[in-house]
Amino acid sequence: MQFRRLGSSGLKVSEISYGNWITHGSQVEEKQAIACVKQAIASGVTTFDTADVYANTKAETVLGKALKGERRESLEVFTKVYAPTGPGGPNDSGLSRKHIMESCNASLQRLQTDHIDLYQAHRYDHETPLEETMSAFADLVHSGKVHYIGVSEWTAEQLRAGHALATELKVPFVSNQPQYSMLWRVIEPKVVPTSEELGIGQIVWSPIAQGVLTGKYKPGQPVPEGSRATDETGGASNVKHWLQDSVLEAVQRLVPIAGDTGLSMAQLAIAWVLQNPNVSSAIIGASRPEQIVDNVAASGVTLEPEVMKAIDEALGEVIISDPSHTERQSPKTRPVSR
Repeated sequence: MQFRRLGSSGLKVSEISYGNWITHGSQVEEKQAIACVKQAIASGVTTFDTADVYANTKAETVLGKALKGERRESLEVFTKVYAPTGPGGPNDSGLSRKHIMESCNASLQRLQTDHIDLYQAHRYDHETPLEETMSAFADLVHSGKVHYIGVSEWTAEQLRAGHALATELKVPFVSNQPQYSMLWRVIEPKVVPTSEELGIGQIVWSPIAQGVLTGKYKPGQPVPEGSRATDETGGASNVKHWLQDSVLEAVQRLVPIAGDTGLSMAQLAIAWVLQNPNVSSAIIGASRPEQIVDNVAASGVTLEPEVMKAIDEALGEVIISDPSHTERQSPKTRPVSR
């Protein structure tokens, strides 16, 4: 496992991090979920990402159980705040001071730890003054409950405004967590250049595009039994927009490229996002420990320029690069129900 600095901070994170969105507390039974976390640690992963909203707090609880007994100083534990938790009342979401403070304390209890290494604003909250949000984060940092702060799916303009306030409040604002893959490149035109300027690193999610970049979904064929596309608890709705024949045909053109490099399709996809120097870590998820063993082998892989060019040519017009997609991730009003 290779390690990278998180943005311009002194914090080192594993190039491959383990996330439990969708899986823990919902798709995967607790015993299997814990086995996946243990395999991640055995494979050299030190960075673990979750959020209070995942499975309505259950994912944090499972991760806390899985990490119990491990040396806390050897791990980087990340979580997020913003999306609705609990019964979904008017103050059960957003980035108000009330919700941030209460959510942080609850996350600490579920994760069975006295501090969060990186506390992230899961989306931008248009209903709360940014000054209120950043002041609350600053108080958590200065109290020792949080070491660093980050965000997820913020636009370049939002990153710049948040970073300015964080600098004024003497808070280390070090990361952004966007979707990023060979197919989804919307951060490249604006978010990445701004982040490089500000010293913000990307912790990217869905580098395998919800499993589509493994090549297991074939054009014109039914989705495989037991795959994410058959999971009605959330997995199917997240992957369905990729299940178009044009996309699946393009992905099949990657198969010989992966073969020539000696990588699995998943390894090729993860290695691709890690070629971007602004990416600090790529988040993987898993329902089986053996998936982790395969995925972590992408760490330290260098893809030659001709391979990167061949990937671009294979995917062609199915690549999505429009930066306006980032802004669409932040609703103008807070979600109040799950």
